[in-house]
Amino acid sequence: DRVLVRIKDLTVEKADEEVWVRGRIHTSRAKGKQCFLVLRQQQFNIQALVAVGQHASKQMVKFAANITKESIVDVEGVVRKAYQKIGGCTQQDVELHVQRIYVISSAEPRLPLQLDDAVRPEVEGEEDGRATVNQDTRLDNRIIDLRTSTSQAIFCLQSGICQLFRETLIRKGFVEIQTPKIISAASEGGANVFTVSYFKTSAYLAQSPQLYKQMCICADFEKVFCVGPVFRAEDSNTHRHLTEFVGLDIEMAFNYHYHEVVDEIADTLVQIFKGLQERFQTEIQTVSKQFPCEPFKFLEPTLRLEYREGVAMLREAGVEMGDEEDLSTPNEKLLGRLVKEKYDTDFYILDKYPLAVRPFYTMPDPANPKISNSYDMFMRGEEILSGAQRIHDPQLLTERAKHHGIDLEKIKAYIDSFRFGAPPHAGGGIGLERVTMLYLGLHNVRQTSMFPRDPKRLTP
Repeated sequence: DRVLVRIKDLTVEKADEEVWVRGRIHTSRAKGKQCFLVLRQQQFNIQALVAVGQHASKQMVKFAANITKESIVDVEGVVRKAYQKIGGCTQQDVELHVQRIYVISSAEPRLPLQLDDAVRPEVEGEEDGRATVNQDTRLDNRIIDLRTSTSQAIFCLQSGICQLFRETLIRKGFVEIQTPKIISAASEGGANVFTVSYFKTSAYLAQSPQLYKQMCICADFEKVFCVGPVFRAEDSNTHRHLTEFVGLDIEMAFNYHYHEVVDEIADTLVQIFKGLQERFQTEIQTVSKQFPCEPFKFLEPTLRLEYREGVAMLREAGVEMGDEEDLSTPNEKLLGRLVKEKYDTDFYILDKYPLAVRPFYTMPDPANPKISNSYDMFMRGEEILSGAQRIHDPQLLTERAKHHGIDLEKIKAYIDSFRFGAPPHAGGGIGLERVTMLYLGLHNVRQTSMFPRDPKRLTP
């Protein structure tokens, strides 16, 4: 009949109350007739004391001291106010005086990694000569690594990004859609697709939900979004590429100008950033203990620069590049630093990319055939969204596909979707893991992918 209480709710207001708590044994330390345990739930923990007395025998103290780390236990005890703040615990003002303890699930005595090592900042480990855990060890033993307070905080915040994305767009009148992930042809006419056996023929894993988002716009849904897996068969072994990631995709019809869509997407991201600041400070602070980072800065309204302005800033900083040359990763990062210095923002839009560096379905600028109605959005100098006004005229789309040397038969379904009347529209796709990584100032997207997939990793 007893109700289990959450560790995060054990505060001085509950002092002298009897409670039941379920948690993992994070650490245990026997000292004479006492045993100090630290019980953990997600990113919260509390000190628990088992001491010989009215409710505990010597055998019980010995039993508690021998429970292996990471075992799950139920504890009955009394919440007591601490005489001094308890370092190393999130609940610093109270401790739990244990009356009964039950082992619910016992962990093996030998762990593949120690959680204290896994949350230690690398700099601190180097200075003190103490162990830190490398990335491959973490990912090989992901279940244990996900128990750390840092990982718990990262994925709680990531959940918040999805929640805020949905909340914001639904409030703006968008409809959430679900799109197929097994498709008959490469989504964007490219070669970086995974082929799968499909009965007596072959199919592909979707590189993007773009075709289906656009079909919904053609079907008069006007504003749509989707959240789902995206697959890219790129042999990119970088800090920011995955072969499977979660896409936050938006598509929208507009009335007069594609900037209506750009502004809507930018405002959606700003609302996400504001929501994270308001709702997830505990998680942000938890991550920053291990990975210190400056707070994420953004402007309202969002800074929008034209591509030529970005190129001019880079040239001023000594970079040599042509007007129609795409941004390299180093130049992206440098531009991010220059923008931060000049405008004091970590989030900005680069608009009007050269047509030559964009996909075939990108609408050319009507005033300048060398420029396109396309845009990228950046966080801390790295791209998190690539978008454009789409060509909605089948004849122009056919011409642009031929210009890019694309086999028209492979994209016939895509072109045909615009033959029955299509409104002008634009959209873009956001990488969830990349947004999480850059908002928190982390150094590798694998830290923000729960079970990452890259060219070298298919398990766990």
